[in-house]
Amino acid sequence: MYRHPPGLRGFLIAIALLGGALLVAFVLGAAAFFALESAAISAGHPDGVPNWIILITSTAFLLPILFFLAWTFPFLTDWYYLLPAIVFLLVFTVYPIVLTVYLAFTDYSGMRNGFPDRSTETAVVAVSGRRITLAADPLRSLACGKSCLGQELELVGDGHRARFKVKGQQARTLVLDKEPAFRPRYAYRVNAYHFIGFKNFVFIFKNASRALWPVFVWNVVFAAFTVLSTALLGLILGVLLHNKELKLRNLYRTLLIISWALPGVITIQMWVALLNKQFGAINRLLGLLGIYPIPWLLDPLWAKVAVLLVNLWLGFPYMMTATLGALSTIPDELYEAARVDGASPLDAFQFITLPLLKTAFVPILLASFAYNFNNFNIIYLLTGGGPAVEGRLSTAQATDILISWAYKTAFRAEGQSAYGLGAAISLVIFVLTVAISLVNFRVSGALREEGRT
Repeated sequence: MYRHPPGLRGFLIAIALLGGALLVAFVLGAAAFFALESAAISAGHPDGVPNWIILITSTAFLLPILFFLAWTFPFLTDWYYLLPAIVFLLVFTVYPIVLTVYLAFTDYSGMRNGFPDRSTETAVVAVSGRRITLAADPLRSLACGKSCLGQELELVGDGHRARFKVKGQQARTLVLDKEPAFRPRYAYRVNAYHFIGFKNFVFIFKNASRALWPVFVWNVVFAAFTVLSTALLGLILGVLLHNKELKLRNLYRTLLIISWALPGVITIQMWVALLNKQFGAINRLLGLLGIYPIPWLLDPLWAKVAVLLVNLWLGFPYMMTATLGALSTIPDELYEAARVDGASPLDAFQFITLPLLKTAFVPILLASFAYNFNNFNIIYLLTGGGPAVEGRLSTAQATDILISWAYKTAFRAEGQSAYGLGAAISLVIFVLTVAISLVNFRVSGALREEGRT
């Protein structure tokens, strides 16, 4: 029996033991589930057993494991309340990460999803051992391409369903890898996906000049300009509205914060209407001033300008509010002492306000950069990543950032629902984001220990 004192050491040991117990129980439960499913199929139940049975089998293994751990490590029972949190962490954080990494090395897509293609339904007219004869030419009816060899088929009949691989082909007769245990009536080709290694990453970097590099450069410019512009405008307005002698300053604060308070989904759609080239209110106003209509959302350069301006309108209230909050923590005595010493308002701002705001603003600016680097909403709702640019991939257009490029690749028709490629792009985004964050932390000194220079 092992006893450990509570504290950080006990916490880390508890996390490791409980997490390991959950993983072991799940692996054993999954093995038991697949064994039960195979037994059910062999007994004549083509649908196997319900998927939720895996929860029961995993729990059945988890309980004795927890009893064993409690007997071996008595202190561990004090940490059992962490089990729900660890389960949620594994299910909603660890599992999606593992799945994303796995898919990045496959050709998984809307067309290759592991399910049978119902449009290839072909009647089976004869069965002899491992040989089946179809009612039509399999190359055409099953859409096998040049050959059906190696293709996976799903055979259905008499309430049974099973999958087989094609090992041989002669006219309309196919030789399967094993003999069906039932009389198949119909055959379907399975849209199988495969492990392809680094081919997705090779595609990304091979076409880097058409997608990765222009999207990445624009992504950095978009995030950096947004942070700098919103911080500067928010700082100016915050300082002005902090003046206690300003009349109606609460009214001004309320009016200026509206763009931040309203749902972005609504306000961005409003800007889409305002920026319409022919009917938008902005171009109509410019027309009164003798300015030709600007193709805000139709020209690549103007679309980027529109994204930056709209994001500035959406983001400056946050920086203004942060500035007001930081200014309220600065003692008035510092400004009074500066006035006694003959300092001008500009000197007080330069040598008192700015240095004291720096401490509060550095983490805010870093967080804002990280948020805007993956600011999917503004891109998707305002421009959809467009307009198109000649020579670029259809999923990586003028205003696309990395996250919208990955989304359009994995979930939009122009990307052919290439989930594997989208997962690979996500991993590239992760690496770039970590690299940029480390540079930001190093430049800003956010990771520097107190007292060190």
